[in-house]
Amino acid sequence: MSFWDHLDVLRGSIFRSAIAILLFGVVAFCFKQFLFEKIILAPLHGEFLTYRIMGIPFEMNLINIEISTQFMIHVRMSCAAGLVVSCPYIIFEIWKFIAPALFKKEKRAVSKAFIMSSALFYIGVLVGYYLVLPLCLNFFVDYTVSDQVVNNITLTSYISLFMSLVIVIGVVFEFPMVVMALSVIGLLDRGMLRKGRKLAIVVVLCISAIITPADPMSMIILAIPLYALFEFSILMCRKEPVCSDDEEDEDEDGEEEGK
Repeated sequence: MSFWDHLDVLRGSIFRSAIAILLFGVVAFCFKQFLFEKIILAPLHGEFLTYRIMGIPFEMNLINIEISTQFMIHVRMSCAAGLVVSCPYIIFEIWKFIAPALFKKEKRAVSKAFIMSSALFYIGVLVGYYLVLPLCLNFFVDYTVSDQVVNNITLTSYISLFMSLVIVIGVVFEFPMVVMALSVIGLLDRGMLRKGRKLAIVVVLCISAIITPADPMSMIILAIPLYALFEFSILMCRKEPVCSDDEEDEDEDGEEEGK
């Protein structure tokens, strides 16, 4: 295939992925009450699972100060819900695009990474939703620099925090898949990752500080599972790069000549 043929295939994959996000987004838009009351706004109340397990009394009220904000956030979160639900299909489209360029052994190894990627994404979303977000809200809702300043949290502010702590953490949890793919093509091995443990701690803390608000508690809460992902990536990484089909054929020919 020529470059333009590959580009057409890529365009088709992107178009189908966008259609999937749009379709699921429309469904989410139609179920506004369930989307917001049962999912997005649920961490604002003490009945939320995390608060009940930890025995934390919590209640937060939001305000809106702009006319069109609620409608725009409805559209934005519907698209986000469509992205989350269609994640397995998007990953399938990515796999279908790159699979023809891989050798047989590479396909077997990379296919495992793509199968795991959906699970890792949803695990990251759940970690952000049930662990990091509630603890961050509990920390910030009563935090003030002075008794003269009252916290009136806007809907826009909450949605921004929600997106950064749920969707972004889900994307960050795809890290083991990236490591496994790089390992398959020979750019990484287990020894390289083990030598980089100290650097990984620094990088994990930096990523946690960027994703979470600027408080040590939420940063450490997120850093722990992220570093666990790094250790998991070491286990998933191969000790040696996978050889290509041509190299396998050469090895087999050499063995036959030796015999």
